[in-house]
Amino acid sequence: MKREDMLARLMAQEVAQGGDVVTLRAIVEEASELGAARMLARMGLNDDGAPDDLSELRELLRAWRDAKQSMWKAILDWAVRGVLALLLVGIAMRSGAVGLLK
Repeated sequence: MKREDMLARLMAQEVAQGGDVVTLRAIVEEASELGAARMLARMGLNDDGAPDDLSELRELLRAWRDAKQSMWKAILDWAVRGVLALLLVGIAMRSGAVGLLK
């Protein structure tokens, strides 16, 4: 069961018992705000510099992903060059071109 369904069911149950929907929604909203504030505080993101910190973290993550992608591309490029070099050496040995180097 989804959390939204559970919340809707609990609110319907409270309304059936005489609770006011507007009051219940206000309680849920305040509890959500309090929970979000607690989580941000636990993560250390409750100060005025938090938006800048998040922007820097996003930039750092983007740079890390770019570096990983560049690394794999470089590894693949070197591997292809190595295979082609070995292929050329093999062709040179088969054709007898190694004797020309002596």
